Amino acid sequence: MGDISMTDATAATKNQDLVLDVVPYQQDGSKFFDDDGRLKRTGTVWTASAHIITAVIGSGVLSLAWAIAQLGWIAGPAVMLLFAFVTHYTSCLLADCYRTGDEVTGKRNYTLMDAVSTILGGSKVKLCGILQYTNLYGTAVGYTIAASISMMAIQKSNCFHAIHDDNPCLTSSTPYMIIFGVSEIIFSQIPDFDQISWLSIVASVMSFTYSGIGIGLGIAKVAENWKFRGSLTGISIGMVTPTQKVWRIFQALGNIAFAYSYSTKAGLFSVSTATIFYMLCGCIGYAAFGDTAPGNLLTGFYNPYWLIDIANVAIVIHLVGAYQVLCQPIFSFIEKWAATKWPKSDFINKNFQVPIPGFRPYKLNLFRLVWRTIFVASTTILSMLLPFFNDIVGILGAFGFWPLSVYIPVEMYISQKKIPKWSTKWVCLQILSAACLVISIASAVGSVAGVVTDLKVYHPFNSNY
Repeated sequence: MGDISMTDATAATKNQDLVLDVVPYQQDGSKFFDDDGRLKRTGTVWTASAHIITAVIGSGVLSLAWAIAQLGWIAGPAVMLLFAFVTHYTSCLLADCYRTGDEVTGKRNYTLMDAVSTILGGSKVKLCGILQYTNLYGTAVGYTIAASISMMAIQKSNCFHAIHDDNPCLTSSTPYMIIFGVSEIIFSQIPDFDQISWLSIVASVMSFTYSGIGIGLGIAKVAENWKFRGSLTGISIGMVTPTQKVWRIFQALGNIAFAYSYSTKAGLFSVSTATIFYMLCGCIGYAAFGDTAPGNLLTGFYNPYWLIDIANVAIVIHLVGAYQVLCQPIFSFIEKWAATKWPKSDFINKNFQVPIPGFRPYKLNLFRLVWRTIFVASTTILSMLLPFFNDIVGILGAFGFWPLSVYIPVEMYISQKKIPKWSTKWVCLQILSAACLVISIASAVGSVAGVVTDLKVYHPFNSNY
């Protein structure tokens, strides 16, 4: 089993492809090949769990304190546990679709698209592809915003340390988004970036570094306050209007859904571990800040500034690599489609050897250079137009959770197991899917309302924090 992508949002799509290829080592057939002629997979539930924990504990975890602040001490943790249960359950349904037909001899489905094609077929295959690639694109936008926030946080913490006054420390996110975008254009020209073996190791270290620092700082602030802040029902009316309270609750559901938008057979261990980490980040952050919990947990701290700088640098390093791993499926799909569509085009198919002293020649492909540059530029521009981290995270959670993590696994399981319509199990599965759909719609409405509110005071390409 190859390396897995590194972040929470990648898990929403690429881990769903992985789930169908994570099975116990096969003892039958050839020593090196499976019964369908492909190389045997050496991954196990434990190695998959390790990769997935790395994948899901990403930058989205930093928004959970804000999400719990909207819901309160009762609903906040309860919603997290609910999403954890649903994610684990639907991941088990998805794992049952690894083979079509017979559980032992049926055709293997190595990706989610393979499973949808063989089990459901028709328009649902295209729907699945559109949802996956759209979600990947949107998450790339979210990563750009998150990276710029972390780079701004470094400047602000250093400014605060120098003058001890936060007011003059305003900075714009636009230059940082451009810096991030330029770096991604350069890295996007590295072929098979997601297959670099040390990438998951770096990602794992960076994930636990900034998440651990956030938890540690939260504990320190709680100890400093000598009390747990927050309330049973979340942010109080007065700080926000009743309407804003409703929209924020919906948006908080989207933020939590974003963290749980993945499925895998190695579900119980990875979901349990991730949930514990989510609870720590969310609850400790809420206990430290109460109703004023920031959208990004690390932006609420200024001291020790060097430790906060380390955490934010870790986020940026994480997101630089995560962006590339995330976008590889899109890059691959478009480039294979173009090569098939225009097989005789030198612009698309010809590689030029560029000599590099001390290294093997670099294979320059003009289509790859132009297409990937345009892609990265589009995500950067969209990030500058809508630099609202929590709103974007909420939208992505609403868009990805129900269709990819609930609806498709449920429909495939019903078809695979030939569950009779209107039977008790069929009705229960449909109720589960419908309930998650309602949550996703509410999350989307709340997040869009947040964007509309932010746009009233925002000037494009001129965001100051």
